Amino acid sequence: MITLGIDIGGTSIKGGFVDEKGGISNRFVLPIDHHKSQEEIIGELVSVTKEALRKVALPIKGIGVGCPGSIDSLRGSCDYSNNLGWENLPLASLLSKGTGLPVKIANDANAAALGEVIFGVGKGYQNLVFLTIGTGIGSGLYLNGHLYEGNEGKGAELGHTLLREGGARCTCGRKGCFEAYCSVGAFVALTKRTMRSNPDSLMWKSISGDLEKVTSHTAFDCAKRGDQAAQKVLDKYIYFLGEGILNIINAFRPEIIVLGGGLSGQKEALTIPLVAYLEKNEYGFGGKHSPVVRIATSEFGNDAGILGAASLVF
Repeated sequence: MITLGIDIGGTSIKGGFVDEKGGISNRFVLPIDHHKSQEEIIGELVSVTKEALRKVALPIKGIGVGCPGSIDSLRGSCDYSNNLGWENLPLASLLSKGTGLPVKIANDANAAALGEVIFGVGKGYQNLVFLTIGTGIGSGLYLNGHLYEGNEGKGAELGHTLLREGGARCTCGRKGCFEAYCSVGAFVALTKRTMRSNPDSLMWKSISGDLEKVTSHTAFDCAKRGDQAAQKVLDKYIYFLGEGILNIINAFRPEIIVLGGGLSGQKEALTIPLVAYLEKNEYGFGGKHSPVVRIATSEFGNDAGILGAASLVF
């Protein structure tokens, strides 16, 4: 038995057929034309999906969809997605009507958390937090053996918990959110601010003096080469990320926190100093009595969205 996982992103929709071991076959990609209405885009998705289904001879258990934004998983609707410009979209019913298959939908980060439990490093854990560090900070909770979505499926927005009162403005409109300090954009902005204060930094040479070329790799690469300014960037970022994660640990006491998204690609360069920070702070409230929390990075890469979406059906 296989299922179809559909991952809706900011610029494209990716799909693939997933078996019970996490193998993906017959992938497809649908670019999103933001000039078209949400109904037109879903109409295109239905057409692409039906074409993909015709190529697969095996029985399909159903379709799982991971979608960014405020998702009502019970009604199967995308109530609001600022990155996509979607609102009050009955996504599940439209896709089910067009394909004749049952459809389950969830916030993409919630789906990813379940994907880690079923297919990834979260196997065997009963309490897991998934954090995706990308354009924003997405999050998903798997607590006491169940995916936790909150009222109307709109909970687990850990990226919008407060990290600094009156701090940097977040895209949500509030100030001082976790996301405003720990997203990839925030990390790049921190790198640029530090470079401006350190004109002799190796980071300037690495980007040929052009600040527009700074990426999330710049500070990591130069810190490995011994650049002190780059190391300051990492130390400051680990402080923000560590404090945000300590808040999460205090609230949920997970056994494992899995990091996904662009910055998780740094692997041990990110996790080793982060674990050291958490150990220094004794994993939050309780001091030496606090249980250790494993910190891991997702191994899914670009397949995280498809596997997470498929997990909703499995």
